[in-house]
Amino acid sequence: MVGALLLVMGLSLSGPEQIDAPIAEAEGDADGSAAELGSAPAPEVIEEPPLEPPWQDFIVGHGDNLSLIFNRAGFTDTDLYRVARNNDDRSLRRIYPGETISFQSDPDGDLLALRHEQSPLLTTVYEQQGDAFIASDLTRVPERVARDVSMTIDSSLFIAGSDAGLSDGMIMELAGIFGGVIDFVMDPRTGDTIHVLYEELVLDGERYDDGPILAASFTNRGETFEAYRYTDVEGDTSYYNEFGVSMRKAFLLAPLDFTRVSSNFNPNRLHPIYKTRRPHRGTDYAARRGTPVYAAGDGRVTEAGYTRLNGNYVFIQHGEQFETHYLHLHRLRVKRGARVKQGNVIGTVGSTGAATGPHLHYEFLVNGVHRNPRTVHKILPKARSLPEEELPRYLASIWQPVQQLASLRNSQQVALAE
Repeated sequence: MVGALLLVMGLSLSGPEQIDAPIAEAEGDADGSAAELGSAPAPEVIEEPPLEPPWQDFIVGHGDNLSLIFNRAGFTDTDLYRVARNNDDRSLRRIYPGETISFQSDPDGDLLALRHEQSPLLTTVYEQQGDAFIASDLTRVPERVARDVSMTIDSSLFIAGSDAGLSDGMIMELAGIFGGVIDFVMDPRTGDTIHVLYEELVLDGERYDDGPILAASFTNRGETFEAYRYTDVEGDTSYYNEFGVSMRKAFLLAPLDFTRVSSNFNPNRLHPIYKTRRPHRGTDYAARRGTPVYAAGDGRVTEAGYTRLNGNYVFIQHGEQFETHYLHLHRLRVKRGARVKQGNVIGTVGSTGAATGPHLHYEFLVNGVHRNPRTVHKILPKARSLPEEELPRYLASIWQPVQQLASLRNSQQVALAE
């Protein structure tokens, strides 16, 4: 009995110590501390930035004005006044069809900001600051990517260039570069080869626009002409051949592109309308109505008007000795007294006056005497060359494109041989 009592007493005395120890160990850390245990740490609260109010985009249409666009977007002329009040000289003075104007407003519908996207390269943002809207320009610069292309003429420069992926503008630029040494009406032949080094402007991985032609070679009837883009010490950019002689001659060999000669200079021609022997003091270039006609050289427009015989016409004086005449134009693009540069569009091909069909009648006068426009270049002033002291700089700048053009020509010759 006594033993049983002692056993019960022993259990009652030792029981709490044996039970409390594991509890303390569970609630505490290795040294028995229980203060930091018992619950998981509270999760960290991450505050997300407030969402930017959305933009509403509106495309400018024909006949649109800012008041109409503001009203379509749910804003008033008062809002328009607040935006334009301090920005009289900014982009909103003129808006054009196709541009994008975007609006941003707060939850109450009040205008916060306006965005005027004038082009992929220029956007003007008007943001509210206090009671005023302050304008700032966001500009982007396209990447310049070097390209090269080789082509062979089968029918015309225009078709060859288009097949090679060149834009119409770049083909015209190419014709302009060589227009002083190649008559694109008569000279190009099937099998002529052209090689071009140029830059392409790329935006967001897509072609945005043409860059400049850096160098080009044109092999015509076995003779190769080369042209290199160069900016001289005075900052003027032009094209020169491999010896530093300007590609820009005093006059273009032909005042328009991609046409055919329908009638040459002939002092005894039978006139197709009047059926009499009348001198044909110029060259007729048959072309589609609306084809651009260029000023053959720098000069001043001495006459621009209409007569029953000439139709719409332009006369240009080039210095004291030379004068060029352009007859039967559809539209005139210059007025009497205007100064023009070589290559400026002065009109378009038509059939006005005594003309049987769309063509340009082109005359060239030297000291008041008509000369054959297709042969007069033999007596015209020679092309300007770079100064001798600048030649080393020029030759150093074209060293790489010279090698690139030579490599393109060699590669094409090997391909043709194979």
